[in-house]
Amino acid sequence: MKKKVQTSEAPGAIGPYSQAIDLGDLVFVSGQIPLDPQLGSIVEGGIEAQTEQVMKNIGAILNAAELKYSDVVRAEVFLTNMDDFSEVNEIYVKYFSAEPKPARFAVGVASLPMQSLVEIAVIAKR
Repeated sequence: MKKKVQTSEAPGAIGPYSQAIDLGDLVFVSGQIPLDPQLGSIVEGGIEAQTEQVMKNIGAILNAAELKYSDVVRAEVFLTNMDDFSEVNEIYVKYFSAEPKPARFAVGVASLPMQSLVEIAVIAKR
């Protein structure tokens, strides 16, 4: 059975989608941009600060689904500037430190919602 995952600890959906969908053994977390959930605005401080906020948002949603970063099996990273890849990796590895690391892809895109520099979506398995 498909179930919506929602928490006030992460930004609400800014469109017609859910923060995450729980299918029982799999949880699909929608792409997270660096929105501060209390302010509703993009965090300042460049790619490092934005990546930290994205990862915090993902963590809050995983927590609402009673999961952890170590349960993530796939991550999808979208960057407006591929030159930021190494900085994103430095933050990313702090959250995905357990082995095995999730399968992942990273792509450069022309733009992201609200002029954010990074967006990350994940799939987790119970």
